Amino acid sequence: MMARAFDPIAHGKTMREGGFWHDRTIDEYFIEAIVRTPDKPALIAYRADRAKPLRLSYRELGECVARAAGALRALGVGQGDVVGVQLPNWSEFVISILACGRLGAIANPLMPIFRARELGYMLGFAEAKVLIVPKVFRGFDHAAMAAELKAELPKLRHVITVDGDGDDSFGRMLLADGERAVPAPERAQSALKPDQVAVLMFTSGTTGSPKGVMHTSNALVACTYALAGRFGLSENDVLHVCSPMGHMTGYAAVMLVAIRLGATAVLQDIWEPMHAVTIMVDDGVSYVAASTPFLHDLCEAFSCAARRPSALRSFMCGGAPIPPVLVERAARELGVHVCSLWGMTESLGSTLTEPARAAEKSSTSDGRALAGVEVRVVDHHGLPVPVGTTGRLMVRGAQMFAGYYKRPDLVTFDADGWFDSGDLAYMDEEGYIRINGRTKDVLVRGGENIPVFEIEALLCHHPSVASVAIVGYPDARLGERACACVAVRKGTTLDLAAVRVHMETNKVAKQYWPERVQIFDDLPHTPSGKVQKFKLREMVTSAVAKERGA
Repeated sequence: MMARAFDPIAHGKTMREGGFWHDRTIDEYFIEAIVRTPDKPALIAYRADRAKPLRLSYRELGECVARAAGALRALGVGQGDVVGVQLPNWSEFVISILACGRLGAIANPLMPIFRARELGYMLGFAEAKVLIVPKVFRGFDHAAMAAELKAELPKLRHVITVDGDGDDSFGRMLLADGERAVPAPERAQSALKPDQVAVLMFTSGTTGSPKGVMHTSNALVACTYALAGRFGLSENDVLHVCSPMGHMTGYAAVMLVAIRLGATAVLQDIWEPMHAVTIMVDDGVSYVAASTPFLHDLCEAFSCAARRPSALRSFMCGGAPIPPVLVERAARELGVHVCSLWGMTESLGSTLTEPARAAEKSSTSDGRALAGVEVRVVDHHGLPVPVGTTGRLMVRGAQMFAGYYKRPDLVTFDADGWFDSGDLAYMDEEGYIRINGRTKDVLVRGGENIPVFEIEALLCHHPSVASVAIVGYPDARLGERACACVAVRKGTTLDLAAVRVHMETNKVAKQYWPERVQIFDDLPHTPSGKVQKFKLREMVTSAVAKERGA
């Protein structure tokens, strides 16, 4: 007898009957906000290189989106085409994403840290038709990189440059007075449908090449409802977008939440804690979502600030365990509820501690299932394990992805719709989970997944490297940092400086570079030849502790 397969149609019916899928797109909510509150601030965009922020009302943002969508359509962008957006947290990012939704194109957010190696693979695999980049950001010439990639990628027809001064500039190509794609009755025949892919976001490639995670509007909108519901957010809130919008945290958990509610989103392009405090005070920020290092930085900055952000009440924190002292400090000194979150690109926000339980649960758990989401912990046979017992964490529900782009061969769900997260966890009597291990080879640095497999493979090409394994070691601020454990070839040497040169030569994002190198005569192996990374972690952690005098 053939195994029963997952039925996406039945899944959709269940989600609709449960009230978790609304069969609406973000563009529809955006249009309603324009009509309802046209003069309300939609975006307040701070850039480190400018003295004053750009302020756009919903009416003004709507005009920008209509122009950008019309211009993209004139460039040949239509239903199902992929548009790569490698921008910091700038207004142009939001305009581009919303314009894609207006046309039914697939938005592909890309982290600004990506360089030619990562970006070339992602754009080529996605067959992106358009790429939108900054001319320069944080001293790096993105325009030059994009021009080189365009020459190598035949499907990439247009590169659009924010802050450019030529014909390919964002202003001239997308915001000039030309054809506008405005909401109209005929829009239903060409715009994005709720069950169609709205966004394509790549994983970090921790176990191989990065995979393109596809999400529909129904899943994204479900995420915004679940988060807003648990936090009690409304159109009156001001949401701080400091986490990169190239990640699902900044993209879905903040930016899309703000647009769906018709609230105000405050963008900060470069993280600087003291400036963040000023922004929060001046603009009345009430909600923040970011990884643990951001919270650590804010607590330190708040202690030195002359003014306190009185409107701030909630901080959604994920990506790494939250030290109890941070939860207590934020509550005591700021009156802020720090709410722990677990999620992933494939499942968006899955579990979250509600503000009322933050003090007792955020430092000891990663939250409980959000509305429309189910989680369970199972053994290697797929059977539920007792409360408090570690097992594989499974997730299903309204926020799940629609599959991996151009990879129908990858099994994503079992017959009942469960997805294996790759994380190990246990659950308490109240349904709160705690992540306490990983079945996949993942290293998380400051909320950023390091593509361990790819970095190891790249280091193997260094002439001094006989074998290598990347492991994490504890760091108070970032959670983990990466150490390259290397067995060198006879007669050669290797140090951190040489590794950095190798990474830079191969155009690897700096956040992925190992920050420590430890040399071994040989790496520890199992009888079957697999590297025993747990032993390496223990040795590296011990060595770091000794150096720190612990």
